[in-house]
Amino acid sequence: MNGAAENQEEIKYRGWKAMPYVIGNEAFNKMGDMGASANLVVYLTTVFNMSSVSAAVVISVWSGTTNMATLLGAFLADAYWGRFATIGFACIAATLGMAAMALTATIPALHPHNCSGGAVAGRPSCQEPSPGQLAFFLILRLGLMGAGASRIRPCNMAFGADQFDPKTVAGKRSLHSFFNWYYFTCNVSLVIALTVIVYVQSSVSWAVGFAIPAGLTLLSSALFFMKYGVRPEGSPFTGIVRVVAAAFRKRRLRLPKGGASATLFFGPPADEGLINTRLPHTNQFRRNRAKRIGNKSLEAVQSATSRRG
Repeated sequence: MNGAAENQEEIKYRGWKAMPYVIGNEAFNKMGDMGASANLVVYLTTVFNMSSVSAAVVISVWSGTTNMATLLGAFLADAYWGRFATIGFACIAATLGMAAMALTATIPALHPHNCSGGAVAGRPSCQEPSPGQLAFFLILRLGLMGAGASRIRPCNMAFGADQFDPKTVAGKRSLHSFFNWYYFTCNVSLVIALTVIVYVQSSVSWAVGFAIPAGLTLLSSALFFMKYGVRPEGSPFTGIVRVVAAAFRKRRLRLPKGGASATLFFGPPADEGLINTRLPHTNQFRRNRAKRIGNKSLEAVQSATSRRG
């Protein structure tokens, strides 16, 4: 009990004091990410002289890989690194990726010759990107941006929710307000990115159009490192694998009839120091073999539980 009390004292819920940093980080990051990605097919076809099919393939592979990698980012955040370290790494990677994107549009050596200039000194009017230019774009820009996005997306909202105490009425009420403000700022960021930033890229210059998202991502990273982290508490994927393994191992056990809950064990009491709460038990699922325990183990489990209390 003393250990639980000590863990409880270590938790400092920042509440709304942390929201300008949490929501600001997500808003500027979303604005920079979408501002650099929405017009990317046009950039590859006009600046890198790629065909529409090749540009679409590159964007599709990058987008699909980034979306799938969010599972890995969520696992690393929950099981090993914690959300603060995971988002911090993602912010740095995203900032470097945006900077590399701006460099490809600013430095002539990092992109092919412009087709509109015609043939120069025997060089074809539309020159394809060299292996070095393509590698710089794919590895530094898309690779770093993918590494950043795949770790920010599954963690940022949960990190903001961790700033409120879910055990109090005020904390639960503030969570609803937080989600409303979170989605509102995200949608406003998308509107600005898809209108203002895209207009600058198409009508002013690609260099300025990509420098703006790079600056926004840098501002997002600066806001993030002003807030506090949360220690890792274990990944939900680990629990899912354990349930599947336990259900398979006990597949031959017969389930009790009439709701004999004495032979079912829903797990040890939750650690009071954890921020994330455990979901309550429900009877709507039929597959309860994973939590079934044998009669010989029941007394040992009850004894261990009583000693814990």
